[in-house]
Amino acid sequence: MSQPHALLIDDNIHNLRVLSRMLAKEGWESTEVTHVSLLETLLAQLASIDAIFLDLEMPNTNGFAVKDWLREQLGGVPIIAYTVHVSEIQVTKEAGFDGFIGKPLNSERFAGQLARIMNGQPVWDRG
Repeated sequence: MSQPHALLIDDNIHNLRVLSRMLAKEGWESTEVTHVSLLETLLAQLASIDAIFLDLEMPNTNGFAVKDWLREQLGGVPIIAYTVHVSEIQVTKEAGFDGFIGKPLNSERFAGQLARIMNGQPVWDRG
């Protein structure tokens, strides 16, 4: 069985690296995206995506618009809002995100959060 694969979308490379390392520790592979303009080409190259972690605030776009586009392209892949804006948790829920994990990540809770995402259970954590 192949490793689960996550798509990580954030303009902050440090945040991407932290998330990527935490996913790797749980046996996941990941693809990091810092520029939304690269998404269409990248999606064509990826064999499978099991979860998407999406920052809400990026230059020239926002996570809500990107989520809508990704949903059109990928259907039911869980899209998790991943942001420092913990006050946006209810807004993301209403906008149709599949979950919310606040930055900075809590390393002690991350494995459980990830397991819930993979089991199709909602994750709505401020951090």
